[in-house]
Amino acid sequence: MAEAKYRRIMLKLSGEALRGGHRAGIDTPTLTRIAGQIKRVVAMGVGVGIVVGGGNIWRGAKAEADGMERVTADYAGMLATVINALALQDVLESAIRHLEKGRVVIFAGGTGNPYMTADTAAALRAIEIGAEVLLMTKNNVDGIYTADPRKDPSAKKIDRITYIEVIRKRLAVMDTTALSLCMDNKLPIIVFDLEAKDGLVHAVMGKTIGTLVSSEI
Repeated sequence: MAEAKYRRIMLKLSGEALRGGHRAGIDTPTLTRIAGQIKRVVAMGVGVGIVVGGGNIWRGAKAEADGMERVTADYAGMLATVINALALQDVLESAIRHLEKGRVVIFAGGTGNPYMTADTAAALRAIEIGAEVLLMTKNNVDGIYTADPRKDPSAKKIDRITYIEVIRKRLAVMDTTALSLCMDNKLPIIVFDLEAKDGLVHAVMGKTIGTLVSSEI
């Protein structure tokens, strides 16, 4: 069996990753594939914490732009994360119920506070449970780029970068609060595309994948 570099991880799933090829909602085959990767990681003896976003169901920023009060929009977004967490829990229970060891904990509802994103929740919970790494999944983007590669064909991928450089260059990785939490607690971040073949497994094994954000390059 493959050896894991990390024994306790926090996985941040973007809500958009759950919608598959649809514009919104939850795509069951996509959810099943994600559960399959998590099962393989658990089988390696890795403890897994998961924070899932709600962007496939509710976009708080859009609701606010359309005139909804920010606090109300954020609380609605927290409910969306609960829906996603329940769907993921159901699929995971079927996938890993026969494993003798290993546990997956899903953290839903964000931090429970408005003005805080699911990214911040992931960083906070990762620190609380003593995770060795925060794995950030992106939707069809295999790491951090100098610009949005879906909009700018000249964008270049970055393999390794420091927290400070991410903040200085205003790269769209996660919100600044979440990034600062990781930086202050020296929690490395790996940003990768979950749809990449064996992406999660490779990340846990310490193989080069996506982009590594840490104190030093």
